[in-house]
Amino acid sequence: MFTGIVEELGEVTAVETLDDACRFGLRGPVVTQGAKHGDSIAVNGVCLTVVDHEGDEFTADVMAETLNRSSLGALAVGSRVNLERPTAVGDRLGGHIVQGHVDGTGEILDRTPSEHWEIVKISLPAQLSRYVVEKGSITVDGISLTVVDAGRDHFTVSLIPTTLALTTLGIKKPGDPVNLEVDVIAKYVERMLGDRVADEGVTR
Repeated sequence: MFTGIVEELGEVTAVETLDDACRFGLRGPVVTQGAKHGDSIAVNGVCLTVVDHEGDEFTADVMAETLNRSSLGALAVGSRVNLERPTAVGDRLGGHIVQGHVDGTGEILDRTPSEHWEIVKISLPAQLSRYVVEKGSITVDGISLTVVDAGRDHFTVSLIPTTLALTTLGIKKPGDPVNLEVDVIAKYVERMLGDRVADEGVTR
């Protein structure tokens, strides 16, 4: 489990295309501290498993399903990525509960800068819109953010200078893809209410 608080802005150092997968080499001095084979590291919000680790770099395999459902397939050598290690039991939950399981991708539609923050408008797949609410939580490229405005096909977030300086959202441009993970609690509530309605319908 992650919290959506990015630990560092890493870099893709290698991309190896396999038959039905891809192997990435990634550099991250912070997240590789104490890393070992089998550990999990979130890369742009996608939970990946460390295959090898040497110095401040690690490799991770990404299967076709993940490449198809996320924006990782667009990464190239030199791409910057958000990195986060799993939260430890007893740590502060600085963001919100993030699984590292991408629900879909959006696209940066517009950026509106101001003196102290920046409003970013992001497209929203139709199947995810019901989980996104004003002042609710959403994960964008692994970053825990608060929704400012929620529309049927888009939402906006307000980014503070720290987020702009330390994450990929500081360098993303209109047209760039982003990974989206909605609040998992909303999905569980929907499932439980759906099952309850179904059960009551059968009973009646």
